Amino acid sequence: MSKLYITDTILRDAHQSQAKTRMKIEDMIPALELLDKVGYWSVECWGGATFDACMRFLNEDPWERLRTIKKHMPNTKLQMLFRGQNILGYKHYADDVVQAFCKKSIENGIDVVRVFDALNDPRNLEAAIKYVKEYGGMCEAAISYTTSPVHNEDYFVKLACELEKMGADTICIKDMANLLLPYDAYSLVKKLKENVSVPIHLHTHNTAGTGDMTNLMAAQAGVDIVDCALSPMANGTSNPATESLVAALQGTDRDTGLSLDALSKAAAHFRGIAAELTQRGDLDPKVLNVDGNTLLYQVPGGMLSNLMGQLKDNGAEDRLYEVLEEVPRVRKDFGYPPLVTPTSQIVGTQAVLNILLGERYKMITKESKGLLKGEYGKLPAEVNEEVRKKAIGDEEVITVRPADLLEPELEKYTKEAGDLAKCEEDVLSYALFPQVAKTFLENRGKKAEAPKADDNGVRTLYVQDLS
Repeated sequence: MSKLYITDTILRDAHQSQAKTRMKIEDMIPALELLDKVGYWSVECWGGATFDACMRFLNEDPWERLRTIKKHMPNTKLQMLFRGQNILGYKHYADDVVQAFCKKSIENGIDVVRVFDALNDPRNLEAAIKYVKEYGGMCEAAISYTTSPVHNEDYFVKLACELEKMGADTICIKDMANLLLPYDAYSLVKKLKENVSVPIHLHTHNTAGTGDMTNLMAAQAGVDIVDCALSPMANGTSNPATESLVAALQGTDRDTGLSLDALSKAAAHFRGIAAELTQRGDLDPKVLNVDGNTLLYQVPGGMLSNLMGQLKDNGAEDRLYEVLEEVPRVRKDFGYPPLVTPTSQIVGTQAVLNILLGERYKMITKESKGLLKGEYGKLPAEVNEEVRKKAIGDEEVITVRPADLLEPELEKYTKEAGDLAKCEEDVLSYALFPQVAKTFLENRGKKAEAPKADDNGVRTLYVQDLS
């Protein structure tokens, strides 16, 4: 077998998972040239919750952040996370918005676009895959890993084969909740390598404490690339540590070829940043703990913190385990969606309501109704028809690709943004987060408090997630 390649997540998923996505561009700049010299396959630096958090909390232009990183890292592929038809928001956007976002992301410096859909509905990835490739990007299509009566090895292999046929340059196993156990990883990677010709990339976390073992077994099975995070923000709800895997594989046929000395220099900088984030209260050391409940309830670490926050707001912190036991029941009623943005928030919020109101589905959220109606795509398994009837009554369930029902909307967003938008990138920022972008654009250039507007009633649940 050839060497194992590494994608480092220190500039995106690591601080999203541990520190609520609060790392600023000035925290990154001193280490960018060090990172550029390491020899990573790619560095994940954009997408996910970073776009929203830049404007909402850090008073930063996410597009300018991307351009700055590219300027300092010309030799390393920059990678982003992209939610298919959701882009970086929490609803489906029309194809013309997806097209424009793919175009501008690549123009501003992104090389690799990892696209995923919360329901693993390939129809929700069609436009993203098409336009990433059309504008010269490398498209990494992800399968959202989960376990359920319908999610087995054959299911994931079939999905990977379909994504390859759609044009994926690489296939990612996206294990956002650290549910993929080591021997299962070995078996799945083996099967994928037998059936798929493009490289296989593994993304896992260490929430349940098995991430390092999962990466090692996947390496033994022939996985091509794995995600890791530099040690100052690794492990716990984040990804396994880069240095640990590099050291473990030295001198083997999977030797990464990366220098521990080079990694140590970059890590030294981020150790200071992690300390600052902890001091500010953005990085809670609790996120470093192993949480075995992840394996029982399939609740990612960020989703768990959101549930705890909701219960605290309602004076019901002592009911956490009732809610955790309700989550799998709601998930079953909803057709076993993987728990990743936005379905993790939808299922979690509904579980909280079911427990706090003392009656299951006494109140059903707009998002739950949309999920059951098919607005987000095809659910993996049969839903509880009684629950669906209660949610949407006699409304017809959507069976076509949801985006086919949307009229082009880029022109509408351009008109709405008006003079606030100085370029196409500003229009796209507005399209994804209208209220947040409006506040940000109005105050651009001022040394003001970062905007904290909410887009809708459940948006507060979306700030810290593990997509």
